Amino acid sequence: MTEDIEVSPTAPHCGYVAIVGAPNAGKSTLLNRLVGAKVSIVSKKVQTTRARITAIAMQGETQLVFLDTPGIFTPKRRLDRAMVNAAWSGVDEGDAVLLLIDAERGFDEESRAIVDAFKNRKRKNVLLALNKVDAVQREKLLGLAKEISEAYDFERVFMISAEKGTGVDDVRADLAKRMPAGPWLYPEDQLADVPMRFLAAEITREQVYRSLHDELPYAITVETENWKDQKDGSARIDQVIFVERDSQKKIVLGEKGQMIKRIGAFARKIMEEQFERRVHLFLFVKVREDWGDDPERYEAMGLDFPKG
Repeated sequence: MTEDIEVSPTAPHCGYVAIVGAPNAGKSTLLNRLVGAKVSIVSKKVQTTRARITAIAMQGETQLVFLDTPGIFTPKRRLDRAMVNAAWSGVDEGDAVLLLIDAERGFDEESRAIVDAFKNRKRKNVLLALNKVDAVQREKLLGLAKEISEAYDFERVFMISAEKGTGVDDVRADLAKRMPAGPWLYPEDQLADVPMRFLAAEITREQVYRSLHDELPYAITVETENWKDQKDGSARIDQVIFVERDSQKKIVLGEKGQMIKRIGAFARKIMEEQFERRVHLFLFVKVREDWGDDPERYEAMGLDFPKG
């Protein structure tokens, strides 16, 4: 364990923080809470974060640049490998790493594999946050913290609820103390280094998952094909929802097009709140078999295309 780190209250500091964990550990919810705004997709469906989302938060004179990485799991296909590679790339780049573990699930096989990988990387400034602690009895929680801490020498252990915000301020303050001195990389009021076209696509993808739940397989993607700023200050956004089969297209469209209208209405509302302007959203559904093997789709998602 390290001693408390002193940071000058006046000198600017800036650094990268990678948030990692198993799928559905609550990383995107935590990121949105740390930043104070919605910058990352949140869904009960596992493995929804695909590319690294760069979000920015201020803590005094320190700028924290967060990398919300895809969940780390055992990859079975090309898209899985690209997502896991993106996650470990974030770990290697971060000035600090925050491992998030779902306290309800405990120290399961996926979390153990991540901790073992940390041992091989010999990373410093690795912190542990046990999430959803409000749903676990105190005795079980203390035992879980002890078990995980014995498996790896974490700098600090936090008990948090990303959904309710409990303990999140303490995490942000501690991370700020670990950032190196240096100028800020972004304007003070900027929340994310994500193109608006990409963020708009993520918003729609989230609404697809929320509206269809288990009816639609994981293998769908959304791309913003056109973004046009109108003279009245509004934006026209044309997006395509790619699916792999005609049967999936019918599910997204719904009877008489009612499902796609519902998805579009929810997505448009969030976009207008996020972009602070009126949005005219037009959604299309296209079938593209084996899009998971198309390099162009990976580029659109901000992922490197794994070879082989």
